[in-house]
Amino acid sequence: MAKKLRVGILFGGRSGEHEVSLLSAASILKAIDRKKFDVVPIGITKDGHWLAAGEANNLLEGDNSPVTRRLRAGDPEATPGARLLHEGIPTLLAPEPAQSTKSLTVSSSRPAGANLDVVFPVLHGTFGEDGTIQGLFELAGIAYVGSGVLGSSAGMDKDVMKRLFAQAKLPIVKHVTLLRANWEKQPRKAIAQVEATLKYPLFVKPANLGSSVGISKAHDRSELGPALALAAKYDRKLVVEQGVSGGGRGGQSAKARELEVGVLGNDDPKTSVVGEIIPGKEFYDYEAKYLSEGSVPVIPAKLTKAETKQIREMAIAAFRACDLSGLARVDFLMEPDGKRRIYLNEVNTLPGFTEISMYPKLWQATGVSYQDLITHLIELALERHAEKTRTTYSRD
Repeated sequence: MAKKLRVGILFGGRSGEHEVSLLSAASILKAIDRKKFDVVPIGITKDGHWLAAGEANNLLEGDNSPVTRRLRAGDPEATPGARLLHEGIPTLLAPEPAQSTKSLTVSSSRPAGANLDVVFPVLHGTFGEDGTIQGLFELAGIAYVGSGVLGSSAGMDKDVMKRLFAQAKLPIVKHVTLLRANWEKQPRKAIAQVEATLKYPLFVKPANLGSSVGISKAHDRSELGPALALAAKYDRKLVVEQGVSGGGRGGQSAKARELEVGVLGNDDPKTSVVGEIIPGKEFYDYEAKYLSEGSVPVIPAKLTKAETKQIREMAIAAFRACDLSGLARVDFLMEPDGKRRIYLNEVNTLPGFTEISMYPKLWQATGVSYQDLITHLIELALERHAEKTRTTYSRD
C-alpha cells in the first residue's frame, strides 16, 4: 500500500523576518493536503536552536511554557527532542536509501519516525533564504522546495542580483553599493559618492535582507546619513537606489507603481498574472506589508497587453539570470506617467507565503489554489532533486 510523503515544514530562524516566517508556516500547515502528505513541523528559535514537532508547535503558537522559555534562552538540554535536533540535524534530514523521488507517494513501508522525504523551508531572510540552509540540505541529500545554493544567494544579495540583471541586459534603476566599513570610517566621502552618482529621492537598503527590513527613503542629505546607519545594522553591504518617479502637480513627484509577478517552475518556469501594490505609506516598507491596513493589492494590475507581456517576459529572464528554481516573486517599478518605463527591481526567492500574501494571491488569480500551489512546489522539489541525482560527483 502506497505511503504518504513525509514533508518537513521548517520555520522560524535567526533573521529579522522570524515572525513573518511563523505566519507563513502556520498558513501552510493549515492548508497542506493531508491526504497526500505526512507533515512534520520543525522550528528554529531566534537563538538558532532546532525544535522537534511538539516544541516547534509551541514556538509557532507563541507558547510561553517553562520548556519553551528555556529553548528560547538557548538551552539545548531543555527536552530530548530539542537536544536530538540540536546535535543531530543531518540525521533527521538524511533520506532513506534507494527511495524513489519520482512521485508523491512512496511504496515501501517505513517505521515510525523515519526520515523526511522533502523539506519546505519557510525561512525568510538571513540563514534561510540566502543559500545557508540550502547548503545543509545539499549535504544531507534531501529534496527541498525552492532555489539551490547559488540561486538563493544571488536572489538574496541585491548587489550581486543587480550585476546579474545588468549582464542579462535587463533594465534596472541607477544604484551605488557601499561597504559598511567604508561608510563608518568615512561617512562624508560615502555620502559624496552617492550624491555624485544619484539624484534624490533615494532608497537605502541592506544588501542582504527581505520584507523591507532596514529600508528607508531619503529625500535629502539630512535623511541619507540616518538611512545608511539603519541599513548598516543589518548587513555589511548597503545598496542605494535612485527613486523612480514622475512629474506631479504642484511640483510634487508622483510615486512609482509597484508591480509584482509570481514565477513557478524549474527549467520551464511559468508566470502568474501581474499584480500591483498601492502602498498605504510613502513606499511599501515592513509596516505597510505586515502591520498597517492601508496598502491595497490590485490583481490583475491595470496595464496594457504589451506592458503585461513585457513584465512577464522580464520576470522569466530575471528568474533564469539568477539560476532560480521552484518559486520566486519578481518585483518591478514603473514610471507613473510619461514614458511609463518599467524597471526590474528584485527577485524574492521565498516570498511571504500566508494565504493572503501577494505570491499565493497572484497564483490564485491565475487559477492555482493555495493548496494546489503548495503541492506543486513539493512536486517541483522532487523533480529538481531527481534531476540532481543524475549528476556524477566522482570518477569512480
